[in-house]
Amino acid sequence: GAGRAFSAGGDLKMFYDGRESEDSCLEVVYRMYWLCYHIHTYKKNQVALVHGISMGGGASLMVPMKFSVVTEKTVFATPEASIGFHTDCGFSYMLSHLPGCLGEYLALTGARLGGMELVAAGLATHFVPLEKFPELEKCLVSLNSGDEAAVKTAIEEFSKNVQIEEESILNKQSIIDECFSKDSVEEIIKSFEAEASKEGNAWIGAVLKGLKRSSPTGLKITLRSIREGRKQTLAECLKKEFRLTMNILRTTISGDVYEGIRALTIDKDNFPKWNPSTLDKVGKETLDLVFQPFKEDLELNIPDKEECRWGGKYENSAYTLKMSNEPK
Repeated sequence: GAGRAFSAGGDLKMFYDGRESEDSCLEVVYRMYWLCYHIHTYKKNQVALVHGISMGGGASLMVPMKFSVVTEKTVFATPEASIGFHTDCGFSYMLSHLPGCLGEYLALTGARLGGMELVAAGLATHFVPLEKFPELEKCLVSLNSGDEAAVKTAIEEFSKNVQIEEESILNKQSIIDECFSKDSVEEIIKSFEAEASKEGNAWIGAVLKGLKRSSPTGLKITLRSIREGRKQTLAECLKKEFRLTMNILRTTISGDVYEGIRALTIDKDNFPKWNPSTLDKVGKETLDLVFQPFKEDLELNIPDKEECRWGGKYENSAYTLKMSNEPK
């Protein structure tokens, strides 16, 4: 990525524009998850040069790569819960495998990590100062080999050791684990509030404010998805996330995703009106509706065993057959 953003939020306007049409984004969503599977399982060496903002689904083009190179200008976040969506594109798998409850924290709060923090957390592989990026890219392009050792050696010529700052969220792991290990979003917030009153924890105030502004539905879906992700394979996570994405876009239990996109990216009034408006009104039975499996032929058709290549493109799915048989 060369410029202000590596990849972030490009699908939000598309989702919003298609809100009145039934499954207008289904093909794009299906193809995106197909791509996510391939990025995770691809055998050849892939390198992401991440300059600028890398958030949400855009970050799925960074984290699973064999080599992901970040700079002092790289900014990562998974802020989807705040707008009534969920951590998708494989992040219920990736975040759930971070140390302790760091995954829950990043997913629910949308907290941002910088380049050095990403390497320290294991979400990127190398830190290279931005001024060295052009030279690094030239070096990689001129390599005569795609061999892993050769690529790694080339990147390491330009990389430097990371050192996170004292105030980094990665140095707050004990507080995060204490609060974000709770069973529910309500309990997490209550525990976090208790920690905020203690000396030296002033940083919690702004995080709490963001949590309380977020979509109750988005927060509850996201927490459950991350927790399930710890016990699921990559394929199971992607299948689940496909269901969640489609059910959220279909407003199965709430239209929060469209309200969130409107308030934050369209009208930019930053004043979303959530429905339901409070966490206590989003019960387990309600959540079950978006997590429920589809009919087998309408699931994301991912193989259970990781293979080098997979032919399960959108064109080969039951969705295209269904559409072609519908009366014009």
